[in-house]
Amino acid sequence: MIDYASLDERLAEREAAQLYRRRKLIHSPQGVEINLQGKTALNFCSNDYLGLANHPELIKAFTSAAKEYGVGSGAAHLISGHSQHHHQLEEELAEFTGRPRALIFSTGYMANLGVISALFGQGDAVFEDRLNHASLLDAGLLSRARLQRYQHNDVSDLENKLTSSNSDNKLIVTDGVFSMDGDVAPLKELATLAQQHNAWLMVDDAHGLGVLGDHGGGCLQQNDLTLDDVPILMGTFGKALGTFGAFVAGHESMIETLIQSARSYIYTTALPPAVAAATRVALRLVQQESWRRDQLNHLIKQFRQGAEQLGLSLMSSASPIQPLLIGDTAKTVNISQQLLDDGILISAIRPPTVPDGTARLRITLSAEHQQHHVERLLDSLQKVLKP
Repeated sequence: MIDYASLDERLAEREAAQLYRRRKLIHSPQGVEINLQGKTALNFCSNDYLGLANHPELIKAFTSAAKEYGVGSGAAHLISGHSQHHHQLEEELAEFTGRPRALIFSTGYMANLGVISALFGQGDAVFEDRLNHASLLDAGLLSRARLQRYQHNDVSDLENKLTSSNSDNKLIVTDGVFSMDGDVAPLKELATLAQQHNAWLMVDDAHGLGVLGDHGGGCLQQNDLTLDDVPILMGTFGKALGTFGAFVAGHESMIETLIQSARSYIYTTALPPAVAAATRVALRLVQQESWRRDQLNHLIKQFRQGAEQLGLSLMSSASPIQPLLIGDTAKTVNISQQLLDDGILISAIRPPTVPDGTARLRITLSAEHQQHHVERLLDSLQKVLKP
């Protein structure tokens, strides 16, 4: 007999520890103001950094492609699911990233699992930042390579681990912008270290793509890093580009290897063509409308200055991700609820997403926010956090 009682006990323990997660029902498109379970709330926890998720041009492209291609892709890319929009998007992504080829995956999680497990295996060595996204850590474990985690952004610790490794095939993996801290990896130092130790370097730029760089090219563009410096680039569409899905960009032979060997690419249904069509429009807007990044940077500066005046303990971040460290899990959950009662939606981030004792409010800004929205946020934080 299945022991559901033990599952109930585990759930009760999680709830008692303030670690129980509940979904919030949204009755509106993504945006600065959303309808949350019948009430309007100012949204400061979305990854829609450039405000494209509900952009009319994306909606138009999506609708037009859905009329032409239908809703579902019907199959995996290697069967009959690879449409003209998919193919054109891959070509445009390759041009955007300055790489020979790009390959679309259905999700960022699948992209990371597919890349690492296809290119690395038993006898190889994978070195990952301790604060990497869960998908990267899971991918390292799935690959069956020897996974070693180095201290966050600690190049010296990584160098010691690389020096001690006797593997011939090594991979260094890092987030570009870390999703819960908002800080950026020391990519130039990592690239130098990778070359010194004849290792691959993979950057997951999910939270940097579209946001950083003169034309939205992300962390690599911001640091003037090339294909030779970073052989494997992963990016997602569900953050700054406002749609859904992911891609990997790199050398021709690497992309072909992924097509032949990445199980999470081969054995899953392709994105709907309409999503690819909308993403193509988003990619164009990212490059053409630099005012979105300018606006975002202005808001980040405004918020950080205001938070400093209030004495708030923001973590060090120049990205749209502005974590406010609280520490205690129960206190963080309580503050998040008080903010919601005041019409401000900010998620409480708790273990195991972040280490024990580092629970936080993950505040995120969008180019669609205005100055008065940030002022409203600061007022609410002051009211809720005052002694």
